[in-house]
Amino acid sequence: NSFYRSNTIPAPNLLQLAPTERYANYYNMNHSKRGLALIFNHEFFTVPHLKARCGTNVDCENLIITLKTLGFEVNDYHNLTHKDLVKQLEKASEMDHSEHDCLVVAVLSHGELGLLYAHDTAYKADSLWHYFTADRCQSLAGKPKLFFIQACQGDKLDPGVSLKERTETDGHPFPTFRIPTQADFLIAYSTIPGYYSWRNTSRGSWFMQALCSELSANGTRYDILTLLTFVCQRVALDFESNTPDNIAMHQQKQIPCITTMLTRLVKFPPKNGIV
Repeated sequence: NSFYRSNTIPAPNLLQLAPTERYANYYNMNHSKRGLALIFNHEFFTVPHLKARCGTNVDCENLIITLKTLGFEVNDYHNLTHKDLVKQLEKASEMDHSEHDCLVVAVLSHGELGLLYAHDTAYKADSLWHYFTADRCQSLAGKPKLFFIQACQGDKLDPGVSLKERTETDGHPFPTFRIPTQADFLIAYSTIPGYYSWRNTSRGSWFMQALCSELSANGTRYDILTLLTFVCQRVALDFESNTPDNIAMHQQKQIPCITTMLTRLVKFPPKNGIV
């Protein structure tokens, strides 16, 4: 009897069909649904030293529209305590994602190196994806799980350096443009470890502006790593702080930081007639 018990076929919930062929170049994005997108938007905090994040609701609304256009079912949450944030992550991890292409989680908040803030306390950033590992959320095993984090990772500033164009224009001197000193070095953070992340109080954060613009313009055209490279380009070249009354914060630059453990390319083809 022990022989037969040790050689029984594993239970279905322990062994399942791969959602994508083993050596496919692209993830399978042909499920009946694009998938779930969770947005945790934090504007106000009870932590004494944290100020209100004016402009974050602009980011949230832009991201909702952008992700819905790509076919996601979007759930947005505002100013959750850490306990309630964890409840929503656990709820999502316990869902059946069998008919979903992928998962997106976005956090818009204050942060420090390795930490993010809920309404009432700090928590480790890596705890966000802890709930969606293949062993914990089997219906997402082998599927892309994308995390976008708009938050500071410290208080360092990047003054940038000036570069000259390689070619003259109409006989005029070489024009110059500025790039962050940390550029050219891929979960998707708005800035690199240790550095400040910029946000405009009326237009929203640099990173979310660039991310939404790129996803809206080319979301069904390019794979996500190509898109994020162009997001980095937009943030690096198109934005610069303008605080002439505060010279220390004036004319500062920023570069996002992309960490990838993807095993194939992620591309969002039009879903259910949505282009």
